[in-house]
Amino acid sequence: MVDFAAARLNMVESQIRTNKVTDARLIEAMEAIPREDFVPEARRSLAYIDEDLKIADGRYLMEPMVLARLLQAANPGAEDIALDIACGPGYSTAVLARLCATVVALEDDEKLTEESNNRLNDAGIDNAVVVKGNLIEGYAKQGPYDIILIGGAVQSIPEAIPSQLNVGGRLVAVVLDESGLGRATLIERQDEFLSERVLFDASVPRLDAFDLAPGFTF
Repeated sequence: MVDFAAARLNMVESQIRTNKVTDARLIEAMEAIPREDFVPEARRSLAYIDEDLKIADGRYLMEPMVLARLLQAANPGAEDIALDIACGPGYSTAVLARLCATVVALEDDEKLTEESNNRLNDAGIDNAVVVKGNLIEGYAKQGPYDIILIGGAVQSIPEAIPSQLNVGGRLVAVVLDESGLGRATLIERQDEFLSERVLFDASVPRLDAFDLAPGFTF
């Protein structure tokens, strides 16, 4: 039987702290959230491996290190409202829920939406909800957001999504360059202007829903 508590501590110590993640609140959140509870029963023993883990068709549990570095770059605050696009099983939503005031997570699959909500409820998380909708449109109904996370690699970021950022808001995503290499990217909104910065190279599974979306350009 897997000692999940020990595996979780090992994940934090060997995958998170050793990869430039220093945010104490984020580390505490990843120490506290049982990652195995967001994995199908048959794959629970793999919950803490240092790679992406397939959960459902087109949805993955993002590699812990990449998720942690993206969230650290987003710098979530206790009063922030976050949007978690393509949240998959809801693990990233659960982590954000410990860091932000409110989290709205978006999925386009009805079954996965229901399952993710059930997992969050079972975890006692009452400041997050998963809604069904078109991923490339974001979820303007509950915006604007201080934090937006896109849970997979995209060819480009549809214009509708950065437009849902609050002033001072931060969007983090892995954007594929022309050669297919993933670049962890931070987009920040300042007044009416958006700035973009590449943070690090990152290889995460691609989100097919974004393939034909009109790209965001400056």
